[in-house]
Amino acid sequence: MNQTKPPWYFLLLVILAGESVFILPFVLSRVFRPTVLEVFNLDNIQLGVCFSIYGIVALISYLFGGTLADKFPPRKLIATALWMTALGGLIYASFPNYTVLKVLYGYWGFTTIFLFWAPMIKATRVWGGTTSQGKAFGFLDGGRGLVGALFGVLGVFIFSLFITSEISEATTAESKAAFKYVILVSSGLVSIVGVLVWLFMKMDHTLEKQIILEKITISQVQEVLRLPSVWLLMIIILCAYVGYKITDVFSLYAQDVMLYDQVQSAQVGTFLLFIRPIIGVFIGILADRSQTTFWLLISFIVSFFGALLFASGIISDSATALFFISILVVATGVYAARSLYFAVMQRGKIPLVLTGTAVGIISLIGYTPDIFAGPAMGYLLENSPAPEGHQHVFWMLALFSFIGGLAAWYYHKLYSTQKSNYKKVSKN
Repeated sequence: MNQTKPPWYFLLLVILAGESVFILPFVLSRVFRPTVLEVFNLDNIQLGVCFSIYGIVALISYLFGGTLADKFPPRKLIATALWMTALGGLIYASFPNYTVLKVLYGYWGFTTIFLFWAPMIKATRVWGGTTSQGKAFGFLDGGRGLVGALFGVLGVFIFSLFITSEISEATTAESKAAFKYVILVSSGLVSIVGVLVWLFMKMDHTLEKQIILEKITISQVQEVLRLPSVWLLMIIILCAYVGYKITDVFSLYAQDVMLYDQVQSAQVGTFLLFIRPIIGVFIGILADRSQTTFWLLISFIVSFFGALLFASGIISDSATALFFISILVVATGVYAARSLYFAVMQRGKIPLVLTGTAVGIISLIGYTPDIFAGPAMGYLLENSPAPEGHQHVFWMLALFSFIGGLAAWYYHKLYSTQKSNYKKVSKN
């Protein structure tokens, strides 16, 4: 299929949108978790229930939203998703009660996944063309990591501006007033990104016609389901996403095992935020110069050996250098896999025009760790004292890295020597 590749700012807008849409439901609560619990009068379990409701709605949305991405231009769906998500921010800024908050998280599960996820992946694949899939998805994941970190820094700055007393001595009313500004500014920025996407994330008219279907037929869905690459990517993404979720425990490991204080532990988490964009960009460029399937396999191997370093118990509070080296090894493997797992769709003969449908089907299984990974890690950590509990979590990472590695090896074996051209699909 002949393509006129969209301009560089097309991908920049996808990156901006790709993280902006998750600022309100996730980034703010990650950066301001103690504040969120205080101003909404929640405990950790109640906030976890909100995330679970989001996950359940998202799981259904992956499946049904995928086909939508094959019927409408990505620009329109992404912009609409951003505006609807920002609208939810106005409800969030009113500090609703727990019942309304649960409904709001369900609503966000719809706006950020049904209208957004598959169009984002499809738009990235379009920008990558036939030669730059690794670079496109590496830049996407790395760029999203950087945008998330910058939103977090901006949020902390705004919050501190509106706290008149010492932050440690701020009352709940002061925290609520300051956090309201954080929410409203974030909502405004998400809306602005939506406007930029609508106005500027345009592609060549001929290309747009080539990637849009008037209707999705049962035979086309069956065609996607017959592809071995689709089933293998379900396993690959599931295993890689478990690894991504497990990186959340590094700051807790720093506190429980390395005996760091809260500030030092938070610095470990910040260290991870800035590793992600570096690895995403580096692995994307590297993969395009050889084979994306090969580097996806290597990423699981790196993640597996990094997990063994932690699972073996050799990292203690006296091994600071080894601790950071091991974090770097695990993060390299996990973030590289995350950057590349959609980049191999082209080589796996998944038709560009049916990208949305394929992404919806793959994500239905691939992102189930949103439901089970958190409780599984919590069980392992709560039922064994540190450091044994953490070792068990990293044995879990080693297991999923091994399984993901096997699936990635088979994917590489099937598709590494085949010509990676887009497959034509009948629009009838």
